[in-house]
Amino acid sequence: MGITRVLDLINETVGRIVAVIAVVFAAIIIYDVIMRYVFNDPTRWAFDVTKQMFGFYFVMLGGYALKHRSHVSVDLVTETLTPGVLRIVEAAGYIIFFFPFAWVFFTRSWEFATRSLAQAETTYGAVQLPVYPLKISMCVAAGLLLIQGVSEFIKILFGYREPAQ
Repeated sequence: MGITRVLDLINETVGRIVAVIAVVFAAIIIYDVIMRYVFNDPTRWAFDVTKQMFGFYFVMLGGYALKHRSHVSVDLVTETLTPGVLRIVEAAGYIIFFFPFAWVFFTRSWEFATRSLAQAETTYGAVQLPVYPLKISMCVAAGLLLIQGVSEFIKILFGYREPAQ
């Protein structure tokens, strides 16, 4: 279906772009280690920056992980089910658990981000970095997770993907 391809493409693109952050993240850590142990001149900003980058990296890949079925599943329960029953169980799981969680995650992170932006919130460390970009990314990540869930749910309903085994 066209809509699932578009939703999948969004999360695939975001996932590939965000993956580059891991390289930048590693480079900053290596830089800080070299500055600290080779030149005995630790940075004041690297810890806070890497902490925020890791948070960004972690939350932004939720939709990408869902697309690639990398989240934890309870195979013990589902391995004995027939494919038809498994599709029903997976669809019910999305309705009962996933969509309510994703909606709460989205709405609460929206409130969290707008409050942080309105206050121009910063970190309390040696270097005061803005916190609101990270909190805004939580809201974006919740939206990406939600749209990927819609895509996966549509695929389950119309049989466009095999149930998890």
